[in-house]
Amino acid sequence: MSSTLPQKIHGGTDVFDNLALACIDCNLHKGPNLTGIDPRTKRLAKLFHPRLQRWDEHFEWRGLYLAGKTAIGRTTIRVLNMNSEDHLTLRSS
Repeated sequence: MSSTLPQKIHGGTDVFDNLALACIDCNLHKGPNLTGIDPRTKRLAKLFHPRLQRWDEHFEWRGLYLAGKTAIGRTTIRVLNMNSEDHLTLRSS
C-alpha cells in the first residue's frame, strides 16, 4: 500500500503503512488537519509529512524550543502545539 495515502477521514485506510506514531498531545492537536496557517506569512501551508519530507529541512532545535525553518515546519509546530509548556517541561528533564 502506498505511504502517501491520506488519513482515514480523507479517504485513506488504517493499514499499518498509512499510520504514523505520534504522542497523544500532537495527535489530538493535529486531528484531521492536513494544512494550517503559517504564523509568519499568515498563509495556508501543508503540515509536515514524515514519510515524504526530511525533518532537518523543516525543523531545528533552539535550546528546548523546536523552530520551523520553513512554512511547513512553522505551521506544523503551531498546529501540533509542539512547544507547549508540557513539551518544554519534558524536554528540560
